[in-house]
Amino acid sequence: MRYSANIERLQPSATIAVSTLAKRLKEEGRDILNLSAGEPDFDTPQFIADAAVRAIRDGQTRYTPPPGITPLRKVIATRLSERAGRDLDWTGVVVTAGAKQALYNATFCLFGPGDEVIVAAPYWTTYPDLVNIARAEPVITFGDEADAFKLAPADLDRAASERTRGLIINTPSNPTGAVYSLQELTAISEWARDRGVWLISDEIYRNMYYEDGVGAAPGLLDIPEASLADFVLVDGASKSHAMTGWRVGYSYSDSRLAAKFADLQSQITSNTSTPAQFAALEAYSNQAAAEESVSRMAAAFKNRRDLVTRRMDELMPGVPYIRPHGAFYLYFRVDHLFDDDVKDSTAWCSRLLERTGVALVPGGAFGDQRWARMSYAASEEVIEEALRRIAGAANGD
Repeated sequence: MRYSANIERLQPSATIAVSTLAKRLKEEGRDILNLSAGEPDFDTPQFIADAAVRAIRDGQTRYTPPPGITPLRKVIATRLSERAGRDLDWTGVVVTAGAKQALYNATFCLFGPGDEVIVAAPYWTTYPDLVNIARAEPVITFGDEADAFKLAPADLDRAASERTRGLIINTPSNPTGAVYSLQELTAISEWARDRGVWLISDEIYRNMYYEDGVGAAPGLLDIPEASLADFVLVDGASKSHAMTGWRVGYSYSDSRLAAKFADLQSQITSNTSTPAQFAALEAYSNQAAAEESVSRMAAAFKNRRDLVTRRMDELMPGVPYIRPHGAFYLYFRVDHLFDDDVKDSTAWCSRLLERTGVALVPGGAFGDQRWARMSYAASEEVIEEALRRIAGAANGD
């Protein structure tokens, strides 16, 4: 069967594939501990769910403008303006069907054949494929492992060429949990600014930050305006508000570019689900309730982070890992556990799932077959048991 060149390099999402397999095995009666999922295990807060029900009962079930209802775009702009310390134009906000669509809009509108886009690695599995769909070329670039792979301008200099048009970063990072400091972000932004490179920053995990006593990780809008490159900020309600299935993300950019995003979206999905938009409107408007629920979930994830790292040190002291400062993942190195039958992390994770029932995502999904990713978006009991099983497998028990 012949397909379009548009999808000749397209791969299915590896993280979704692993999670789907784990769920199927569990439905078949297997004792499966699924630590592959990239979503909070909490229910959507009740005040948000109630707002969606009210919207449905009030007849808010029809089409909206493709970039979203005006009240939602305005309140997102208000929250962003508070972060930036300056007024931001609400017409730069485009509400999308999850952050993934915002990323698609940006890559498809900004890049094309002949362009190169630097992708910070380890990367969320979707970034290179979105660049490929745009028929541009992803340039996978790793920073220093000793610094949690975070990119520095020297790394970008080595990766760049005269065809470099974009740079995609993710902070806090999926899969490593690494967080760029404000100083590091400023240096990266100035590098992109000076070279006329578009900077796309995925900040979907921004409210899951565990250091410095601050509720949110540094982001693009914390950078002095004079240091900002041309940028697209991507965020959404999925992670911080436990709304993954509602599919509400957004981008913020120059209003002229945002209009192009809206035009593209009008030809693909049109608007994000209308009741979901009203749920997100409540999430971003009701600050007191939102801050309580976000803080509660972030505190739980921090406790789990501490549990995971403590138990890794106790049970598997010889296994290197990146200490996560945000998000809810532990990225650990497994290549010293390979043997004649298991030569990469995909095979290692497959064997682990078969023998122990623990589902992880192999590092190959993120650009490096030496590593594996564990999600700690699960109960402490599940995390404890999973780590015990993983340690047994790693120690040859």
